[in-house]
Amino acid sequence: MPTFIDPLKRALQVGADRTAVLCEGNKTSYRDLWTRCCKLAGMVSSKGAGPGDRIAILADNSPQYLEMYVGLPAAGFVIVPLNTRHAEPELRYALEDADAKLLITDRDPGTLSDLVDSVVSVPDEYETLLGDAAEMDLGVGVTENSLAGLFYTGGTTGASKGVMLSHRNLISNAIHNMTIAQPSQEHVWLVMAPMFHAAGTNGVLTGIWSASCQIPLRVFDPATALDLIEFHGVTITLGVPAMIAAITELQLREPRDTATLQLVLHGGSPIATEVVRRAHNAFPSAEFAHVYGATETSPLVTGIRNEQLYLDEPRGRSCGQALIGVQLKIVDAKGNELPTGEVGEVATSGPNVMQGYWRKPEQTAEVLRDGWYHTGDLGRLDADGYLYLVDRAKDMIVTGGENVYCSEVEEALYKHPVVLEAAAIGVPDAKWGEAVHAVVVPREPVSAEELIEFCRRHIAGYKLPKAITFSATELPKSGPGKILKRELRKPFWEGKQRGIN
Repeated sequence: MPTFIDPLKRALQVGADRTAVLCEGNKTSYRDLWTRCCKLAGMVSSKGAGPGDRIAILADNSPQYLEMYVGLPAAGFVIVPLNTRHAEPELRYALEDADAKLLITDRDPGTLSDLVDSVVSVPDEYETLLGDAAEMDLGVGVTENSLAGLFYTGGTTGASKGVMLSHRNLISNAIHNMTIAQPSQEHVWLVMAPMFHAAGTNGVLTGIWSASCQIPLRVFDPATALDLIEFHGVTITLGVPAMIAAITELQLREPRDTATLQLVLHGGSPIATEVVRRAHNAFPSAEFAHVYGATETSPLVTGIRNEQLYLDEPRGRSCGQALIGVQLKIVDAKGNELPTGEVGEVATSGPNVMQGYWRKPEQTAEVLRDGWYHTGDLGRLDADGYLYLVDRAKDMIVTGGENVYCSEVEEALYKHPVVLEAAAIGVPDAKWGEAVHAVVVPREPVSAEELIEFCRRHIAGYKLPKAITFSATELPKSGPGKILKRELRKPFWEGKQRGIN
């Protein structure tokens, strides 16, 4: 199995003078990227770090982030990308838990500097040190089982855990990604999801391996994203549903020339078919592809291309078939495989599945069983192996003994033209245990009664929201852009115990 050095070597061989990274007018060729990665290894070594040491990164997307992502593991170090939206206690926890040797950051580290041997500031100090550093050979002592990164999860469901991803895991994901993205040297990638998250770096190795150009967007902004697509002829991008919705709304109001856009991938959380429909209207040249996975799976598990063709068919709600090299099944609470069409927990296996949670053997054993990773997502498979997600197990609403999947309620809400964002949650109910409640960000004023009556045309009565809260601002999201339903539930469950959790 190749390691991180192999995509770099191939790009150097087939496209040394091609542009590897383009950012704010500055270009880096693959020849220069190779040299910078070798010097980066020398620079980090000069700070006292050795093979296997953890190097933390707390920064926005940048050319330096991209070369750290590929160059540090290629030299035998372990990257620890930190969530830029996390509060200081969360960051301190990750740094201490990882026992990080060095912190590379584009912001004031404050007291975080007390937890590491040294701090390097991006870009100025980083560039100075890189310029003075000796080049170090890449790939020495690195094997497919070497740890490449610790990716701290937490976002939507609870306490943060360090996901241990090896070279084998992430290289496998890059190969799986090629089967869905089908990149070439002519492609131009817009990296608009944050690179501390698996979605943000999902295409980095794939792009390098194919010797194509990548444009890191420092911080997601829909106007800047659209400008970059137009100005640089972007052909591929990936975002979470909130990002796709944001660029869609702006493109429909203030259209740019996005005719070069060929493929828009989205993942990270379920997406309403109405969002995809509006997005395809906004970007008619682009094919849409739904990908599904988790940090623990490096992240890709399934994919479906030409999603826009299935929006009026059941398959429009699918997130695709297992990618080549990945296995998929649906299991009950005891781990028994369920028949086609039945809803249960999604389980997956393959070379992309993590080594485990860093220093958490009990939590690792809970999700890695008999070679299968148990995702905590609820879904079903059809006769052709297409996966349909219905909910996170912890988000499912149990009302009067009936299971209500949030995605069904949200899908109905999104069909109404005034709904910009929607989330369904379970709230305490004296009679039914839980009641369905919706939180909606509207495009224009609308009454709760109107939305509830509208939903009645699409879903059963017991699935209808009993009440709707309206928000004038976007719904709370994690760093990667997933809606934080636990934050929406919190005021309703203060002082109460929610059985499903």
